Amino acid sequence: MDIETCIKEGFLRIVKPDKKVQGKELASAGYDLKRAEASSEDRDYKWSIIQSYYAIFHSSRALLDKLGYREKRHFAIGVVLENLEKNKKINVRLVSDFHAAMSAREDADYRDTYSKDTSDYMIEISEEFMKEIKRILKNNDENKKESKKNKKEETKNNA
Repeated sequence: MDIETCIKEGFLRIVKPDKKVQGKELASAGYDLKRAEASSEDRDYKWSIIQSYYAIFHSSRALLDKLGYREKRHFAIGVVLENLEKNKKINVRLVSDFHAAMSAREDADYRDTYSKDTSDYMIEISEEFMKEIKRILKNNDENKKESKKNKKEETKNNA
């Protein structure tokens, strides 16, 4: 499935990017990661895995908002990430980590299959995923600022 099909089928909506939404999603991701770590310390590995997934989910939602999308189904996030990777905008690791996290969450939630090792791994990839999404968002903002600055200078020089 591709982004256009996801939009047509209602799995993705086109939205106006909103820095407040992006900040809220990143805050939710941070909260979920902290709760995942606490749950793991309490040996509640099932819940830790689920919370780690939601840290990745909310980080992804921040990126999707920046791109002008809102998912209506979790798998649609994977479609957008795969498209970004195909176009060399993100590293394939983000795509594979998203799919691994989604699978681990489904195993924990629906099949009651979980472990300390999976919990530890999920926390690790959630931390890395969040850092990379924040880096992408920051670089995107900096590139836009630089582009605006260059356009201003170009206009000034052409006047």
